[in-house]
Amino acid sequence: MDAMITELAMTEPAPTDFMLSSYAPILIVFVMAAGFAAFNQIASSFLGPKNVGATKGTPVESGMDAIGTTRKRFNIRFYVLAMTFLVFDVEIIFLYPWAVTFTQLEPKSPEALLFLARILFFIGTSVVAYIYAWRKGVFRWD
Repeated sequence: MDAMITELAMTEPAPTDFMLSSYAPILIVFVMAAGFAAFNQIASSFLGPKNVGATKGTPVESGMDAIGTTRKRFNIRFYVLAMTFLVFDVEIIFLYPWAVTFTQLEPKSPEALLFLARILFFIGTSVVAYIYAWRKGVFRWD
């Protein structure tokens, strides 16, 4: 009887062993990524140039010497324009999978109407963000 239990235990993996072994590829990728980053840091410190000087330490901007302070304030419109761009960028990212899924639904089914209502709400909020930016004068470059 003990031999049969031992044989059964050896043939079937425990549920925890199966769950942990399914994460092994992810762990391997993380270890490889960390190893690659560490190798590049160490190799560049040994093989890279070590020139130190006044010219190398000066701040440059697009190959030109910096003029004035780097703590200059920018108009808030630059940030609002960037956020508006991100809103529409995220909208496009979500719109493509929705369109692929929506074309596979049965026409005039409750699921199709729900999918349509959700995307109309999503596009509506994006339009509100666009109108807000327009009213604030974000798109005017005076």
